[in-house]
Amino acid sequence: MSQVTADPTGLHRVLDRPVVLPQAAERLDTRRELWPDEVRIRVEKLNLDAASYRQLEGAHQAPGGGVDGAAVRQAVLDIVAARGKMQNPVTGSGGMLIGVVEEVGPASPLGLAVGDRVATLVSLTLTPLVIEDGLARWDGRGEQVPCDGYAVLFGRSIAAVLPDDLDPDLALSVMDVCGAPALTARVVERYVADRPGGVTVAVVGGAGKSGSLSLAAARAAGARQTVGVVPHASEAALLEEAGLADRVVVADARDPIALRDAVLAAGGPADLTVVCVDVPGCEGGAILATADGGTVIFFSMATSFAAAALGAEGLAADVTMLVGNGYVPGHAAYALDLLRATPGVRSLFERRLAAVAAEEGR
Repeated sequence: MSQVTADPTGLHRVLDRPVVLPQAAERLDTRRELWPDEVRIRVEKLNLDAASYRQLEGAHQAPGGGVDGAAVRQAVLDIVAARGKMQNPVTGSGGMLIGVVEEVGPASPLGLAVGDRVATLVSLTLTPLVIEDGLARWDGRGEQVPCDGYAVLFGRSIAAVLPDDLDPDLALSVMDVCGAPALTARVVERYVADRPGGVTVAVVGGAGKSGSLSLAAARAAGARQTVGVVPHASEAALLEEAGLADRVVVADARDPIALRDAVLAAGGPADLTVVCVDVPGCEGGAILATADGGTVIFFSMATSFAAAALGAEGLAADVTMLVGNGYVPGHAAYALDLLRATPGVRSLFERRLAAVAAEEGR
């Protein structure tokens, strides 16, 4: 083992010079041997960030149309081999993983034991990762990636033991976005205390994973009215069936006037707008849909934070803008409890997983 002193943030694994934090690094040290505060995970499945997978899918189209799955698979292998982690060079995002703890350093503070089946709650963009099976069981279609390899967690990493009462793929899907509902609930609770007239919450991308959980969280936290924004009538039907929003509207979130008008027609402007879509160009509409003194939370990795900041300035919009950083204390347990307690959320997640399984079975 190198004499480099371990740092709980993982600086000792960074190969860049000068040293930067692991998430910003070009390449990480993926050696199998552990520093005293590290944990090694035998990887079972990667869950790629939605924005990252969408970019890879769009960049690798088959000549006759559709996704070139083999090219997508090779692109992921190339990224991990080159960087020692899964970090899409275009989107900058990665995802998370599930696996089984195979070794725990004697000074690890994470409370994990060998044999624990866990989901990592830190991004693949800062997690040392080695793929050992060439992703042979993945056809390149879909965000969940069967994988054999290993990953390393640092002293300040976060992981949660998978619950016994939920299918692992279902739990992984929830934990992948668990920061969104937790932060949504925190902001709504603060507003409810200050606004006796009630709080209106609009969730852009309300039928998706983070969007459906955020709608459920807003309602549970005391929002007076929830508005779910979706891009198509088919998603509107799904969200209405799930019963998660008081109003469901169809609008292209990239069209700022259409998004503003849709939210206003549904009872807005919103006190809180939560952006959960994985396409760029939604910043202006989210700002326009939000009341003066309100808040916008951007959870999408496709967000341009320069566009958001400069757009709000140019519109003279008095809104607070928050970056959904994916971590709130207790976020995994909170999201899983929302899933258990909210049939509409669970139905949307299970429908999504069933569609992925059907696609993989073709």
